[in-house]
Amino acid sequence: MGQLPFIAVEGPIGVGKTSLSKKLASQFDFHLLKEIVEENPFLGKFYDNIEEWSFQTEMFFLCNRFKQLEDIDRDFLQQGKPVVADYHVSKNMIFARRTLREDQFHKYSQIFDILTHDMPRPNMVVYLHASLDTLMERIRMRNRDAESNIQPSYLKQLSQDYEDFMDHFEATHPDIPVIRLNGDNLDFVKHQDDLNQIVDQVKQHLNKGEVIK
Repeated sequence: MGQLPFIAVEGPIGVGKTSLSKKLASQFDFHLLKEIVEENPFLGKFYDNIEEWSFQTEMFFLCNRFKQLEDIDRDFLQQGKPVVADYHVSKNMIFARRTLREDQFHKYSQIFDILTHDMPRPNMVVYLHASLDTLMERIRMRNRDAESNIQPSYLKQLSQDYEDFMDHFEATHPDIPVIRLNGDNLDFVKHQDDLNQIVDQVKQHLNKGEVIK
């Protein structure tokens, strides 16, 4: 017996997670769960001085994502309504492991485990990745104030962290399908054929009975 679809779209900053999540939610008529980014009051300070503001930034994101997952579980998943999210809650650990001091990370990981151990987790992941040039160009084009000081070195390291995380995720969660997409070769915003290709891959997994519509 499959599970109710709860799909997460993941990948580094600027890769197009929200755009793809919106299109998948529309295509399948699933509820869209969007990450709260712009409302984080620490984000601009974080990109200016990562070491100084990383703990506050990560805690804000964690508390907001915890509240979102509580709401999603109560209002949608428990009501039999499928969900597409533009993040996976485990992304908190990708960022925290990279940006926090060891003593901070120890505290943070304890809080993360307490908050998320009984929260719903996505049962399908769509992983978008792209080259550094593509990511930097997309960040430049969307022109968010908080992201204006992102350094290429930080983004390059973050991309590698995502690769490492997804390799580990697939190894430790063989029951959860992961669809890997190269964002350099796909433009699902401008080209319907590219979107159709992605939708077909998601449909294949839905129809396999791994998750049920």
